[in-house]
Amino acid sequence: MANAVKDTIRQGESVLMPTYARLPLVLVKGQGAVLTDIEGKCYLDFVSGIAVNSLGHCDIQLIERLKSQSETLLHVSNLYYNLPQIELATRLVERSFADKVFFCNSGAEAVEAAIKLARKFAHELMSGERFEIISAERSFHGRTMAALSATGQTKYQHGFEPLLPGFLTVPFDNIGAIEKAITARTAAILLEPIQGEGGVRIPDLSYLSSVREICDRHGILLIFDEVQTGIGRTGDLFAYEASGITPDIMTLAKGLGGGVPIGAMLATDTVASCFQPGSHASTFGGNPLACAAGIEVLDRLTKSNALLENVRQQSAYLLSKLSELKAKTPLIKRIRGRGLMIAIDLGMDSLDVIKIGQERGILFNRTSEETLRLIPPLTITRSEIDRMLAVLSDILMEQSHVEA
Repeated sequence: MANAVKDTIRQGESVLMPTYARLPLVLVKGQGAVLTDIEGKCYLDFVSGIAVNSLGHCDIQLIERLKSQSETLLHVSNLYYNLPQIELATRLVERSFADKVFFCNSGAEAVEAAIKLARKFAHELMSGERFEIISAERSFHGRTMAALSATGQTKYQHGFEPLLPGFLTVPFDNIGAIEKAITARTAAILLEPIQGEGGVRIPDLSYLSSVREICDRHGILLIFDEVQTGIGRTGDLFAYEASGITPDIMTLAKGLGGGVPIGAMLATDTVASCFQPGSHASTFGGNPLACAAGIEVLDRLTKSNALLENVRQQSAYLLSKLSELKAKTPLIKRIRGRGLMIAIDLGMDSLDVIKIGQERGILFNRTSEETLRLIPPLTITRSEIDRMLAVLSDILMEQSHVEA
């Protein structure tokens, strides 16, 4: 490692809190699906900021929109209206089940807003003392205390106990478990349509519709966390569309800003009416610059079907090629995915693949010690997929011989 890289990393370690297990890589530039480090080496990015850079890095049209907005208005308080916020909210309402939008800065904040709205709705419009929210094991909803309490993975919660009361987790993709968990205290069910950090776990086709039926029957709310699955990631604008049902509340973030921090919580009029002035707020939520980014991303996904069609086509191609690779190496145990959200369960430590991949110019991500995750930009091309597959194939074939 060159001295410049070592010095930069050393400086970072001296001033940044050690909350990330960072790879020894200093990135300075990006274009499309390619990132460049401080030494000038290029990497094909199959992480995309953890499903954030939906249009790739430094998309020209996104940059132009941000430039234009930055020359007009960067920030005003939510004590006033601003046009980009209204325009983005209008686009989200027109393309979803929702009637109203609340903007914030991240996925965790969007989930916090959804939890608060669900409890406010239960307090004002549900009978009895309803406040509990049921979520799923292996779910991930964010790092703030309420979102963390709703998360179904103890590894994220360790050391932050006691967690907030009023949250209950049940096995994912198990209707019977949800039925048994509902009591007179239940206010809502919070689910990811596809679990992201849980390993790209896709439920049975009937699961989400059955959960919707249970919510309707018991008079409780259904919240979909689409922070990772939303904004084209699965081949639909929102993952819930494939289920044929709609939630009462939905959270968005990640890909919505194409790299600019933004979060959103969407709801029906009936539910949203429980929020009144003073109920909830965010200083930077609906910031004109962030909303301008969201407008560009949504316009690219909705004014033409080309980008969503690219997600579907590249997904089908990538999954078929991974299946072919699976037949060649015992190190691939299972493949799961929808759209450009794909997991590969391995018979080896996935961190080894990530480290070797980095050395060979490919950036991978993982959700566990055994699970590799592929979440490239929605603009990824077939030739870029082929390049990644060639490297992945070489790594696994080499490791197969090592294992043998």
